[in-house]
Amino acid sequence: MKGYRRFREEVYDFLQRIGRKDDVLIVAVSKGVDPVRIIQVYEEGCRHFGENRVQEAERKVPVVDRPDMVWHMIGHLQKNKVNKAIRLFDVIQSIDRREIADALSKRLKRKMDVYVEVNTSGEPQKHGVSPEEADSLISYVRGLPNLNLVGVMTVGPYPVEERRSRKAFALLRKIAERNGLPKISAGMTEDWKYALMEGANVLRIGRGIFGERR
Repeated sequence: MKGYRRFREEVYDFLQRIGRKDDVLIVAVSKGVDPVRIIQVYEEGCRHFGENRVQEAERKVPVVDRPDMVWHMIGHLQKNKVNKAIRLFDVIQSIDRREIADALSKRLKRKMDVYVEVNTSGEPQKHGVSPEEADSLISYVRGLPNLNLVGVMTVGPYPVEERRSRKAFALLRKIAERNGLPKISAGMTEDWKYALMEGANVLRIGRGIFGERR
């Protein structure tokens, strides 16, 4: 396991190199990771964890959860999983359509931080609203009770290549800026440096913290 502290040091060293002095939130993505390793990363100081699938989170979150852990849903959310997601997660980063936003808002009994997911690479296999329709969805989500829209999220193009990655992340930053959203969630283990170069302030890191999944 590579570890949270070591990765965090890498991030802040890189921020210094590119002249940024702001803070970055690191979400440790625990998909495929066993509870023992999750607790090890928690004990290193990480408090934000991300899961891609409701079913996997259902098995793990009750086992490892601590009062100060913050759980992010970062994968595609199906409407029939909304009730479970509300119970398990503190943040939903993957609102990509009005139907999901409506379902969350209607079933929540509290305010929940959410992000709108944008498909900035245009790759058909990826989820997310198109960049052209992002402003409309952002405006819609903002108007719903129980949803506190804090940012936008994207998954960078694959395979990773600097020009394409930076273009996708820059597009996300522009969408966030023109809509006055503070959180820009972009960058994973292979492309986090490109994301930081284009203004991301939330990283979603799996292998870079936990090492290869067993």
